[in-house]
Amino acid sequence: MNTKPTILVVGGAGYIGSHSARVLRKHGYEVVVYDNLCTGHESMAKGFPLIQADIADTAQLKAALANVSAVMDFAAHAYVGESVANPRKYFRNNVEAGLNLLNTSLDCGVKFFVFSSTCAVYGVPESVPIAEDNPRNPINPYGITKMLFERAMETYDHAYGLRYASLRYFNAAGADESGEIGERHDPETHLIPLALNAAAGKGPELQVFGEDYPTPDGTCVRDYIHVNDLAEAHVSALKMLLAGGSSLAANLGTGQGHSVRDILRAVEKATGRAVPHRVVRRREGDPPALVANPTLAQRALGWRAQRGLDQIVQTAWKWHQKQLAS
Repeated sequence: MNTKPTILVVGGAGYIGSHSARVLRKHGYEVVVYDNLCTGHESMAKGFPLIQADIADTAQLKAALANVSAVMDFAAHAYVGESVANPRKYFRNNVEAGLNLLNTSLDCGVKFFVFSSTCAVYGVPESVPIAEDNPRNPINPYGITKMLFERAMETYDHAYGLRYASLRYFNAAGADESGEIGERHDPETHLIPLALNAAAGKGPELQVFGEDYPTPDGTCVRDYIHVNDLAEAHVSALKMLLAGGSSLAANLGTGQGHSVRDILRAVEKATGRAVPHRVVRRREGDPPALVANPTLAQRALGWRAQRGLDQIVQTAWKWHQKQLAS
């Protein structure tokens, strides 16, 4: 008889969800992927049962949640610029439909919930590295929707006994070491794949948004964390909740910042090619530095990021080369 817990990975055909599904399986969990494929890809869910449906569809959710022990939720729209231009889309999916997922989970007796959150809930932080006691003051609709969902989980914990882990990502990057899955967005807005495209001659020259920030080399500094380190953190959070642990919100990062120019050097090292680029004016709302204080996740989850920037870029390049050849 199979006694392994079954986890519903919502948004499991997307970038971080697909990596988390694989790591869950590696840890012995049964996995069912639930994704409407509006931004996910069926190929990323290969090898897992896939339910193609929306989180706004209560009937499909109820069927999917039968015999499920916990939910991992990756089903958010996540483009900051798009959220500014079309906030209605973000509030409808990330809040309205997200609450339908949360409510339906509770109605089906599922009270363990691992949520894909973001450092965007902090807005421009009061102090860096960023600890969880920094005020949540998001500066764009995407961050606002994530903060609102966090607030909902906090109140549901008190009222209904929901046990949740809200995991606030910093800059997810890299690809599975196998090269079988990786970062695939349309449009692509993330720095490392854009730099790889430019180096490979398959995309436009990279735009560096500002070089006059109060940082060591004048470019923005971010905390880049390997997607499989993120996935391992989700499994650690799940294990903690299933073992009776308390709800928490925790930052997921390395605690080390890298500038845009650091990324360019790492891409040139991995590819052996120069990255064509030019400096343009700053983007509105880009904080100079966003770096995590990951102490809480390390202490509460027994988790620590294992992969550095070189491994992040090398795995991304391996995946990228496979995509160029296909």
